[in-house]
Amino acid sequence: MMQRMARVVRLRPETEAEYLRLHQAVWPSVLATIAGCNIRNYSIFLRRPEMLLFAVWDYHGDDWAADAARMAADPETRRWWALTDPCQEKLQSCAEGEWWAPMTEVFHTA
Repeated sequence: MMQRMARVVRLRPETEAEYLRLHQAVWPSVLATIAGCNIRNYSIFLRRPEMLLFAVWDYHGDDWAADAARMAADPETRRWWALTDPCQEKLQSCAEGEWWAPMTEVFHTA
């Protein structure tokens, strides 16, 4: 069963150019981990001037917690996040342990 998922985080304005540069050439190992964790159709959008990053994807697995943990344990993904996380600022409304805030889908049409 496919589930659409979305998250939001703030992009630090002073890191915008670096964040965009990094995403012009995402490492193949990171892309392979994303696919290996049952994520498809993954996009990140930027909303200016608020500097909000909105990520949306289709999850095709049956255990999101396990797939998310596997992604977080991947050494290459952790190296990637060491570059991208400093570009971001979590929203004040995030729960403990959250970085990208989850969003609730309220409408979809195919």
